[in-house]
Amino acid sequence: MIYTVTFNPALDYVVGIENLQLDAVNRTKFEKILPGGKDINVSVALGNLGLRSVALGFVVGFTGKEISARTESCGVSCDFIEVHKGLSRINVKIKAEEEFEINGQGPCISALDVKRLFGQLDALVPRDFLIVSGSIPPTVPSDIYEQILSYVADRGVYVVVDATKDLLPRISIKRMGEP
Repeated sequence: MIYTVTFNPALDYVVGIENLQLDAVNRTKFEKILPGGKDINVSVALGNLGLRSVALGFVVGFTGKEISARTESCGVSCDFIEVHKGLSRINVKIKAEEEFEINGQGPCISALDVKRLFGQLDALVPRDFLIVSGSIPPTVPSDIYEQILSYVADRGVYVVVDATKDLLPRISIKRMGEP
């Protein structure tokens, strides 16, 4: 099985504007709302290729419920952990002469919530794939990717990581098949 972990899922509100003008009312020429977050995008892409996956991560509130519903409507199985503080993100993507993005912060994920995620990772068996990517909310430990990789290191799980900045500074990378 393939599992994806999105710490900071979102609803992406994408709008097209013919000619964006500051200090004016702008009308959209199109609008769409999509589930977002790097690993949700990965799960949707895998589904488009005929591969099943389970999306893991954290959601909260009405936005979180909508993220789950829209992700499932794309044919992706979701096992999101519902947290109790903050908001799941709404990201605004403006497509005009230039593109603009306004991204929300994400939910408040507690140490107990992270522990629940590690409980979900206990279900992984040898030859499963775990894909971890994307941003993390400020309430998540900055070494969370490192913690996850250490946690599954001896389970025969294949791990794919797509991270930026300081999320992977101390991890030694092994190629698939290496002991």
